[in-house]
Amino acid sequence: MRLLKIVPDNTNIGFVKLRGWAFAFTLLLTIAAGVLVGVRGLNLGVDFVGGLMIEAKFPGDAPIDNVRKHIDALGVGDAQLQQFGPKNTVSIRLPLPPVHDEGATNALVTKVQSALAQDHVILPFNQVDTVSGKVSDELIWKGIFAVVAAVFCIALFGIVRFEWQFGVATFISIFHDVLMTLGFFALTRYEFDLNIVAAVLTIIGYSINDKIVIDDRIRENLRKYRQMPLGELIDLSVNETLPRTVMTSLTILLALLSLLLFGGHVLRGFTAAMMLGVVVGTYSSIYVSSSLLITLGLDKSRFRQMEEAGDKKKAARARAERIAPKP
Repeated sequence: MRLLKIVPDNTNIGFVKLRGWAFAFTLLLTIAAGVLVGVRGLNLGVDFVGGLMIEAKFPGDAPIDNVRKHIDALGVGDAQLQQFGPKNTVSIRLPLPPVHDEGATNALVTKVQSALAQDHVILPFNQVDTVSGKVSDELIWKGIFAVVAAVFCIALFGIVRFEWQFGVATFISIFHDVLMTLGFFALTRYEFDLNIVAAVLTIIGYSINDKIVIDDRIRENLRKYRQMPLGELIDLSVNETLPRTVMTSLTILLALLSLLLFGGHVLRGFTAAMMLGVVVGTYSSIYVSSSLLITLGLDKSRFRQMEEAGDKKKAARARAERIAPKP
């Protein structure tokens, strides 16, 4: 029985020759994502903005306009309503009551439920979350710090483990992956909360794992094929790791697809971010990170000199062993 091979043996795709188009496409997407985040902003969840978030479920389609009328009549502050997932579910975001205690919060929830029950038969609230303004500010800065620290440490690892060109290329690629994820949330208006920060950090981890595998193969081939042009060597390295990259991405996407279909709307934002991150991370590993080594001027001669120096040391050690008197 023949084994299924998604990527055939001896695959030889010229990725480097397409790097001009890839860089232009990547730059266009990066600018578009930055504009979306700057203009539309992110739909920050209660974790980051503070307040009370109630998820109400109706027997039929949620009457957004009627719900807004009842909430505004309560006089509890500026309410934000958003319909997502099933058409019978609506998210109601309210400012916290002046007295921040559990009793006042429960009273506000009961007031909202009573107001909605006047015209509609609603099921018990699916979810009620409360976060104070002080806690939300801390979460914002801690979330930003976690993402920035992760990207910086990964770039530093690439510089120490390989050459500075590898670290810079990895940093640019991961920055691109993160910005694509933020642009996606600015476009779709999915709620951006701590779960999404966890998804972004997971995307960074997946992306760096893919890039390190390719970088390590490039470094091995730099020592193995000393006379091969850098562009051909990068193509060879990417093609050699392509079966592993494709199979890893497909298996992760299949798992995420099942989570997207059966995990419910609560996990939909997290799952969508992860799926986008896998696709974007794979693309940037193949077309951006590796090809950037040429643009950044990776010097093959240094690897050649290091290898020659290693060969000389091995030869000197062998000669010493041959002439050493036997006991």
